[in-house]
Amino acid sequence: MSELMGPAVSGAVAGLGVAMPMGAMSVLLLQEAMRHRGAAVAAAAGIAAVDLGYAALATMAGPWVASHVAPVEAWVRLASALVLLVIAARGLRSATAAPARSEAPAASAAPAPAAVGTEAVGTEAPRPGRAFGRYVALTAVNPTTALYFVALTTAQGGGLSSGPAGGAFLAGVAVASLLWQQFLVVLGSFAGARVSPAVRVWTFRLGHGLVAGYALKIAFPLPWT
Repeated sequence: MSELMGPAVSGAVAGLGVAMPMGAMSVLLLQEAMRHRGAAVAAAAGIAAVDLGYAALATMAGPWVASHVAPVEAWVRLASALVLLVIAARGLRSATAAPARSEAPAASAAPAPAAVGTEAVGTEAPRPGRAFGRYVALTAVNPTTALYFVALTTAQGGGLSSGPAGGAFLAGVAVASLLWQQFLVVLGSFAGARVSPAVRVWTFRLGHGLVAGYALKIAFPLPWT
């Protein structure tokens, strides 16, 4: 058991290393948790599943992955940026329309807060299965995670190629990533239940603005430059 502790700890550190930086997916997950906690739990599992999948792929075939992903990395980054820009644009449009809904006549004043909260994200709670699939797709289109795990596993040589050591490493990645993503869900749910509808609208605007900025950041340099 002791010989597996090292790979497990290395996997946990690797999982936290890829999960903790507050990028676009972290922002989207926090906002998802502020709106629908059940969907956010599934979304967090989707992000962690991609981390685990890329770690497993890198562990089994790190050099092969590096040789095939690196030549097209710029195009994959550009596709990822376009997807994130579409998400940001839709979110900003919904958040901008939300205050107009809150200015309803006095007779409809009671449901106004709920309208603000739901308008920023849609009229009905997303299904957990759809949220899981959506966040799997959004996380998978970013090649940075794959290259990150390829670099880690290549640096460790053949030590992770054996079944038990590789399994311990992957278990550490999965547990650490999932726990961090679920922590973000709890944080987002806690904040969402304690802020006013107006503040929530502004957090949605800020969050989607950050997503747009992140998309532009990962898009450059362009593939043809």
